[in-house]
Amino acid sequence: MKNSFLKVNITGLALALFAVVGTGIVAFTYATTAERIIDNERQAIHELLSTFVPSTQHDNDMLNDTITVLNPSMLGSKKPLKIYRARIDDEPVAAILEVVAPDGYNGNIKMLVAIHYDGTIAGVRIISHKETPGLGSDIEIDRSDWIMNFDGLSLSNPTEKGWNVRKDGGDFDQFTGATITPRAVVKAVRKSLKYFSDQREEIFQLSSEAASDGK
Repeated sequence: MKNSFLKVNITGLALALFAVVGTGIVAFTYATTAERIIDNERQAIHELLSTFVPSTQHDNDMLNDTITVLNPSMLGSKKPLKIYRARIDDEPVAAILEVVAPDGYNGNIKMLVAIHYDGTIAGVRIISHKETPGLGSDIEIDRSDWIMNFDGLSLSNPTEKGWNVRKDGGDFDQFTGATITPRAVVKAVRKSLKYFSDQREEIFQLSSEAASDGK
């Protein structure tokens, strides 16, 4: 009887120890992976800023000339997002907005939308996503040039109707077998243009790292 009781206790302790170790491994893996993802996004942003606005077009430190804004309805995130600002001789040149398309096929699509002061797009790039490889992943610049179709466009070019994928009567191609992903990106880019149009003066007047609230 005692031996049976002892065996049960040992088994129970072993299972408890296994659970603790297993939970620790999962937590550690998540923490290190999340940190790596954040580092990769920061590196991508650092490289893209100079792609959108070459050094000949600004004389400020865009990485540090930033503000943090909160506007879920227009920028797609319930968390604050950064706006990087480009200036030359203290005059505004462009703003690079962190934007989220929350309605991707597999969740959030994080991107940067660079907009010249005159409201035209300097460039759009995807920072991270979980879209289906070979289908929705064609939003990546390394996989196709689809994302470059936004270059030079503005809130009024194309028309409001044109700011849709072709399946919805717009001007933007969808991917074979994948409409949800490009639809989400097009929608998010247009919203970011509208946000910039409404907030342009405030974006460049706020002190670095100041927060601006919105609905």
